[in-house]
Amino acid sequence: MLSSITAVSYTRFTNTLCSPHHPGFSRQIVALFKDHAIQFSSFDILSDEEVRGGLKTFSNWPTYPQVYVNGELVGGLDIVKELAESGELENTCPKAVTLEHRLKSTINRSPVMLFMKGNKEQAKCGFSLQILEIMNSSGVEYSTFDILEDEEVRQGLKTYSNWPTYPQLYVNGELIGGLDIVKELKDSGDLSSVLRGEC
Repeated sequence: MLSSITAVSYTRFTNTLCSPHHPGFSRQIVALFKDHAIQFSSFDILSDEEVRGGLKTFSNWPTYPQVYVNGELVGGLDIVKELAESGELENTCPKAVTLEHRLKSTINRSPVMLFMKGNKEQAKCGFSLQILEIMNSSGVEYSTFDILEDEEVRQGLKTYSNWPTYPQLYVNGELIGGLDIVKELKDSGDLSSVLRGEC
């Protein structure tokens, strides 16, 4: 079976696993990682004989699978099982972060957070430019997130906020709205107090 031997490698933010169908020892490690919500990816060592032989020499570990975290060898299945049983697996391997958690974290990165096309220094569409001009004239500190740099956040935030367009403005983790709402708040004189979280 081609995927029965898998070298599993980890990095701090991206972890790798070869395919969802891993017989034997590799399947057991995959199950442990999934049970513990460990984010991972893999490399099928049967697809590259040079890597297969070289990794054994490099790691001084004669069998597969081999688990690496941040480029350091953790060990094979027995070590991973021991870590799981002792409760140390979660401390050793990064956990998967859900999109919802990631969105909440990004929204709350700053008390006033603007999701837009571009950033404070350079708007990449007319609506984003207009909202920047309004925000800059408000005198309130704010941070920006360029949705063009992260498609997952760009699409996910539309669903999370139930707001289909950009820019989107958040204050203290709560959606205020888009450009039209911000213009209305400015015209009514309420923008400054909303941005300061007073309303």
